[in-house]
Amino acid sequence: MRTQILAAAAALMLCPGLSLADEEGPWSGKIALGFLGISGNTESETLNAEAEVNWKGERWEHQLRGRVIGKTEDDDTTAEAYRFAYEPRWNITERNFAFGLLDYNKDRFSSYRQQIFGIVGVGRRFIVTEKHKLNGQIGVGYSDNELQTGISQEEPTIRIGGDWNWQISENASFKQVLAINWTDINTFTESITELRAGIVGNVGMSLSLTVRNNSDVLPGTKKTDTWTAVNIDYAF
Repeated sequence: MRTQILAAAAALMLCPGLSLADEEGPWSGKIALGFLGISGNTESETLNAEAEVNWKGERWEHQLRGRVIGKTEDDDTTAEAYRFAYEPRWNITERNFAFGLLDYNKDRFSSYRQQIFGIVGVGRRFIVTEKHKLNGQIGVGYSDNELQTGISQEEPTIRIGGDWNWQISENASFKQVLAINWTDINTFTESITELRAGIVGNVGMSLSLTVRNNSDVLPGTKKTDTWTAVNIDYAF
């Protein structure tokens, strides 16, 4: 697996001419791979894979996001998480929009086997400049949380979220995303911090920190999970 991932990263770096960003259009996105290998007394392999696809029209915008995290130690799987989300937006005005969100999370080793959120709400673009973009959202919906014990918790939920994008320079950017999903039983909070730097063409390197917290967990499990990833990505 290590050889295949390194080969894929090398292929991306050797193909800067395959640039889709040179042609402006409604489509944009990113594909990223990250890998860490440790050998010696412990054999450890960690794989991070992320993908994002965006479509932007005059009124409608659509975004698909996916993430896979897997880790093995001594041939045993010690971490495995999946995330898939779809978010459509309808621009009411230049600054205000309505949105929907279907967010699916699965984690083999947290208290919750899976967490699903279905949200509708409104948002506003508070800052829109060449260097800074700041958005805020508030919505209501429904959550379906399944514990590792098999117990299902279905509850109405309130979501508050936002994101800040800072274009530091032509080849460097910073992104901060924060979302809070509140129910009577559990509050799920996720923070994603990412710093990206371009390498050549559309290929770049990113360092990200994801912090996820559930306020109500099973005995013997931690409330907070933290993931740090170093990825090679291709943006288009």
